[in-house]
Amino acid sequence: MVLDFAALPLAFVFTSPGPEIGSTPLRWYGLLIAIAVLIGVSLSQYLAKRRQIDPDLLNDLSIWLVIAAIPAARIYYVLFKWSDYAKQPSKIIAIWEGGIAIHGAIIGGVLAALIFAKLKRVPFWQLADLVAPSLILGQAIGRWGNFFNSEAFGRPTNLPWKLYIPPERRPLSLANYEYFHPTFLYESVWNLMVFGLLLTLFFRSLSGKPRLRLGTLFMVYLVAYSMGRFWIEGLRTDSLMLGPLRIAQVVSLSGMTLGLVGLAWLYLLKRPLPDVVSPVKEQPRGQVTGD
Repeated sequence: MVLDFAALPLAFVFTSPGPEIGSTPLRWYGLLIAIAVLIGVSLSQYLAKRRQIDPDLLNDLSIWLVIAAIPAARIYYVLFKWSDYAKQPSKIIAIWEGGIAIHGAIIGGVLAALIFAKLKRVPFWQLADLVAPSLILGQAIGRWGNFFNSEAFGRPTNLPWKLYIPPERRPLSLANYEYFHPTFLYESVWNLMVFGLLLTLFFRSLSGKPRLRLGTLFMVYLVAYSMGRFWIEGLRTDSLMLGPLRIAQVVSLSGMTLGLVGLAWLYLLKRPLPDVVSPVKEQPRGQVTGD
């Protein structure tokens, strides 16, 4: 029997409201980023306390991350859309109109965290593990900005969980289609599952089973997030491109490779990851430490 998706109830049809409520523009990205940062900082501080690490360290780090990540996310996006922004240079700073890339934010955040760790003389991977759950949760929240802005949706579809996009927000080549894959929802749900995985590993490690080496959570984040992003990116209609390549898929493959190599380094070779400071000395199983 062939299932006719078109005949199923439309209970899961989403309608993107657009970036305005009535005639009032609402900066959804800014609002959601602010919410994600507040929740993320609180969560990272809580996890730091559970690892007996000064939570104020994460509060200080969050300032560095925000200052570095948001401009880096914008620069990354603009570079791969330069042919558009070269015609309107004044739009380069118009981040409130959308156009940021999470991979750019991650790169900027990593660079800032490396400098911060070096200056504070704390292991980078210790910080990365504490931030990873907050990072993926923030990504899950931030993806809803795409929904409200009617952007980053997928190819046309007739699935019962399809997304209605207003005519003025559709690409010209797809103007005759009404419903599209809600890729924002796919990625948000996937990120929430990765968040659950990271928290599960974190709290299990507190009891010493399994005991995690420094950098494990961040490497798992790289692999798990990149797997989902690689698949979801293939559905999108507005990917950043470099010739025939979808940049996000190339970066996702790199992230998966880096994460798997890192996990193999930690657990097959049983060696600590290179760090900006001397590795934290291993402690007996079951003792709460910073790794």
